[in-house]
Order: sequence, then C-alpha cells, then structure tokens
Amino acid sequence: MAGQFDKQAETYLQARPTYPGEWYSMLAARTSHHSLAWDVGTGNGQAALGVAEHYEQVIATDISEAQLSFAMPHPRVRYVHTPESMSEDEMVALMGGENRVDLITVAIAVHWFDLPKFYKLAKRLLRKPGGILAVWTYNNMIVSPEFNTISKRLHEKSLPFWHANTKYAFDGYRSLPFPFESVGLGHEGEPLQLDIPKELLFEGYLKFLKSSSGFASAKEQGVDLLSEEVIKELESSWGGPNKVRTVTYKAFMLAGTVTE
Repeated sequence: MAGQFDKQAETYLQARPTYPGEWYSMLAARTSHHSLAWDVGTGNGQAALGVAEHYEQVIATDISEAQLSFAMPHPRVRYVHTPESMSEDEMVALMGGENRVDLITVAIAVHWFDLPKFYKLAKRLLRKPGGILAVWTYNNMIVSPEFNTISKRLHEKSLPFWHANTKYAFDGYRSLPFPFESVGLGHEGEPLQLDIPKELLFEGYLKFLKSSSGFASAKEQGVDLLSEEVIKELESSWGGPNKVRTVTYKAFMLAGTVTE
C-alpha cells in the first residue's frame, strides 16, 4: 500500500469518519490486560486515539510519513514510521518482544497488507492468552435513496481504477482470510456489521471521494470522475452545499484471538 494515500493525506484527515467509542469499549472488555496496544496502518491516528482511552500505551505505526505528519497527538500514543524494509524481528523489538501486545487494531487498512506475513507477526506479538486482533472497514455511505442511486453509478465508473486488494473492502471483509478464533465480534466469512453515523456537509462528501485511492488513481491517469456536471448532480441530490445530512457508513469488523 506504500504511497497509496500520501498525496491526499491532509484531505484524508479532513474527510474520514472517526469510529464510535463503544467499539473500543467492547474490544477492551475482551482483552485480559490493558498495557499495550498496536494500531497498524494508523494513518492520521483516528483509531489510535480511541484505543488510547483504554490502554496505557499505544504504538501507532504507518509506512507513510505523509500520513503520520498529520497525526493527532495524544500523551499515550507513540507514532512510529515503519518502512517496508523493516524486518519482522525489528517489528517485534519495537513492541518490546513477543507476547506483549494486548490489542492490535487495523482500521480500513488490513486489505492492503501482505496477509500471511502480517498474521504471522500478529501471532508472535499478541499476548497469550487474552490478546486480540481487530480489523474493520467500511464500504458504503447511506445518504438517501436518490443520492445513493447516483453515487452507486459513480462508484461503478470508478471500478477500473481501484487496486485489486480493495475487493476485500468492497465485500465487507466476507472473503478476507482471518485465521483467528472468534471473540464474539465476527469471524472469518461472517464479519460483524456495524454503523458509523456522521453529520456531513456536501463538501465533506466530496473530500471523502477525493481521498479514496480509486478516485485519486483515476485522476493520476487523466480521468476526471468528478466532472463539474457530476458534482452538480450530486450536490442537487444532496440538498445543496449548505445542507447538513446525517449519513451512515456501513462498517464490518473481524476480531479474534490466538489459540496455542
């Protein structure tokens, strides 16, 4: 995923939703200790801040220095740039050794990873027993029937520009390999379905689209999916530029633990 979100890092920070506090509470309730958490692919730190409310220390890592440059500070969060060249043993050393991490979170990112490599590392790092890996994504925004008909048509036009890995996100992680024992928050093949409510102006919706890798890729290839005509149609269906809408992101979570 290196470089996928570097150019739109600031837009990503402005446009993306935060995750409900109860998500972190339900994860924390399932870990046996609350000393150390690792937020992988942290981006701007949206998930790291929520995790930090329940754990003494959060190490938040990303391969993108551009994303980390917009990370939001927190006294219990340590942001670390982890380039692709870092070895598995170096990552273990960064976390202080094996079997030390109580919670690993990956928000809207695990589908970009080398999954066998990441899962092997996660199993080394997670506390046994009691450590949990939780991954989640969202793949749709519900606004209104009319608006969603238009946005669906736009999404279909964008499909050729998305990376192949996004198939996991598009199907709500139903096809994502996840070799961990369920803790009651989804399991391989059947993720837990969740909602993320957010109040949004039309400008926020546009920033959301522009921060998506498929739309950014199309623009780099000289294809403007967001022409003036398309934007006007979307804005009219939204209800105008000053209309605040309560939208719902449809989210999906998988959480599991390691069995020895």
